[in-house]
Amino acid sequence: MAIVQPIVDWYTNLMASGDPRVQNWTFMKGPAPTLSICLSYVLIVKWIGPYIMRNRPPLNMRWLMIIYNFVMVIISTYIFLKLGILGWFGKYNWKCQPVDYTDNPDATAMANLAWWYYLSKFLEFTDTIFFVLRKKFSHISTLHVIHHGIMPMSVWWGVKFTPGGHSTFFAFVNSLVHIVMYFYYGLAAIGPSMNKYLWWKKYMTAFQMVQFIAIFVHSFQLLFRECNYPRGFMWWIGFHAVLFWFLFADFYKNTYGRHRAAMKAKAALNGSAAYTNGSSMSNGIKANGHCNGTVKNGVNGVNGVNGVNGVNGVNGVNGVNGVNGVNGVGKQNGYHKPAENGYTNGISNGHSNGVVHRTTTKKDCDE
Repeated sequence: MAIVQPIVDWYTNLMASGDPRVQNWTFMKGPAPTLSICLSYVLIVKWIGPYIMRNRPPLNMRWLMIIYNFVMVIISTYIFLKLGILGWFGKYNWKCQPVDYTDNPDATAMANLAWWYYLSKFLEFTDTIFFVLRKKFSHISTLHVIHHGIMPMSVWWGVKFTPGGHSTFFAFVNSLVHIVMYFYYGLAAIGPSMNKYLWWKKYMTAFQMVQFIAIFVHSFQLLFRECNYPRGFMWWIGFHAVLFWFLFADFYKNTYGRHRAAMKAKAALNGSAAYTNGSSMSNGIKANGHCNGTVKNGVNGVNGVNGVNGVNGVNGVNGVNGVNGVNGVGKQNGYHKPAENGYTNGISNGHSNGVVHRTTTKKDCDE
């Protein structure tokens, strides 16, 4: 009891030192409700949800996802513009902006907006709920769960103690990024017809990484200047920026670096196949990956060395007696009598009046 009481007293005094304007707002008395919701979120999306869905078919939620994502675009746009109008479009100092704890209308409006921004972090849990209900379990990555799971708890401290001033730069930049992000996912939810407009996902991820650099620089600049702003929150916000930057950088490397390597490997494989199947070889192979009228080793219509069975040529005159080449110029050992080796009236092995027809079997192409 002697150890516990000082901790209780410290916690009580800490909570009492919060901004009195927000003291009676929903979830603002203490961190327990927010922490409970965040832990429940992790438990649901990582274990309970997948367990419930394991024997159920994925749900088709396309229209609900479209509505949700574009509603989030509207919410993010509103928060971004209000944060700008109340502060970051000119009223706030970008180098040092103390928190205004008075009942000034703009200061009160900023505190209220910070609280709404905090509540929007709970709404963003819906992103992961959709993954669970659609059985997209591979999308529920460590990055995704950490990012969504700790944000409400992180923002809670800001609303409780610094609902305005320097702290709100984080929400300002993050809301701008979310406008872009939810617009992208709204388009993606429409369906495959939108794929041609979604080439910029990689750049959206890069934009998210840039936001954390901006937040990091904006926060830690206070190390080099005097500012009437709690330094503890400078470290708190700066730490989150660094953490998220490394998480997103790892995601970027694993996602787009792996994709780039796969594309290179595919290109190399295709190039090798093109050389194997498309090169003119001394044994008469000139396939170019096609089946129609093309057979290996000069048999039945390919320009082989020995012109077996009436090799076809360009502009060959009626495919006469195995004549091969331009305008009927003969190939060595490629001549046969008109009625021999399957020739009838100059038509042989899939050649009719110099035109190649499909004589190659599927087996020939698969070899």
